[in-house]
Amino acid sequence: MRTVRDPNCLLGEGLDAIRTQFQLPDAYPASAEKEADQAARRSIDHHADRTAVPFVTLDPESSRDLDQAFAIERSGSDMLLHYAIADVGWFVPDGGAMDSEAWLRGTTQYLPDGKVPLYPPMLSDGAASLLPDGDRPAIVFTVRIDPAGQGRLDGVERARIRSRAKLAYETVRPEQLPAGFDELSRRVEAAEKARGAARVDPPEQEVIRDEGCYKLRLRPQSWAEEKNAALSLATNLAVAETLLASQTGLFRTMAEPQEWAVRRLRHTAKALGVQWPKQEPLQELERRLDPALPADAGLMLAIRRASPGAAYEPYRADVRPWHSAVAASYAHATAPLRRLADRFVVEAALAVANGRPVPAPVQAAFERLPDVMQKADALAGQISRAVIDLAEAVSLLGREGERFDAVVTDVDQRGARIQLCSPPVVARLKSNGMSPGDELTVRLDSAEPATRSVRFSVAG
Repeated sequence: MRTVRDPNCLLGEGLDAIRTQFQLPDAYPASAEKEADQAARRSIDHHADRTAVPFVTLDPESSRDLDQAFAIERSGSDMLLHYAIADVGWFVPDGGAMDSEAWLRGTTQYLPDGKVPLYPPMLSDGAASLLPDGDRPAIVFTVRIDPAGQGRLDGVERARIRSRAKLAYETVRPEQLPAGFDELSRRVEAAEKARGAARVDPPEQEVIRDEGCYKLRLRPQSWAEEKNAALSLATNLAVAETLLASQTGLFRTMAEPQEWAVRRLRHTAKALGVQWPKQEPLQELERRLDPALPADAGLMLAIRRASPGAAYEPYRADVRPWHSAVAASYAHATAPLRRLADRFVVEAALAVANGRPVPAPVQAAFERLPDVMQKADALAGQISRAVIDLAEAVSLLGREGERFDAVVTDVDQRGARIQLCSPPVVARLKSNGMSPGDELTVRLDSAEPATRSVRFSVAG
């Protein structure tokens, strides 16, 4: 399933059907658009002038909603990461039309052929985005990273910045990045390893135009994307510690995978031909998987599916929030154009870092946000699953009657879940006494893109 050609445009039709099924809006309300237009015309005021700092952005080439820009400098043996975040709170008044609609949406929803933005595009892809076409308002976090990769928040300020370049994961060259980018990333990654963290970043599905139709493929993360993620991680960890020390905040949490889920992953690894010694913990396996290898990429996707799922939790006295994948307390602060929660975490960090109380509306939002974000994340998961089901059906269309090697990964009341060895498709069978780990040959009975379904039976 690395590349799925779609000469009959079934994928395009299926994506339209997914938008309809999940009632995804195709526009913002007129009142919010009017408010966004007025906000976009505001003069940047009450912001420190940091236009001399050589900020750059690093994102997918096609992205316009640029949340983050960064610059790096040395301070003795430490490194200073200046991480500028889009100042969404400056554009979006509490209780206004944009704010009300954003609370309904929760996040930007992404489909392979486009997105449903959290805020009106004139802001998210224009005035609030840190594009290199003029001055932009931002919240600048300064994170001090020591030689061991430990970070702390040195300061937070509202600032006017000017990005020097929009760099792209697909085309960036090392010499285009700020001096120290590679070293800073290595420091953060070394600290991750020392903590026992294991972030899973499987390939992402993307759709590109192919002679008027679509082609779906799995895109592994590039070296630049992996290293850039370390900068965001360092900032979010430093923000989390600062908020915890001030007894406030909203945190991203995730429990360890349950034992039954790990057993299922071992069967999936066997199906894909990935060697996983019995004595090797899941975290160590994750660190050595290579997303450029199809089998490893398939297992990375399975690991993500097996996760118990992340949640949002407001600060509670005597409770240290924990995120198992990063092995630390963690907050989301670096994507306010795409996640509602980040806007409020940013405002809280700005207040705390400058010795001010957290505004009452922000503190109240921390109590409401977990339910809103859970609903938005659940919708994102349903959309993602629907897209994967669609891609599987399109990839197998026309192969009815063919046989495939498979392994049973788990059995429950709905039957046996199987993983094809190639392509990495997950499906179900009636169990008929099957057990996890059983190897079998199955026959494809049907592949129906219209219903996003595939059916297999045990080959006779």
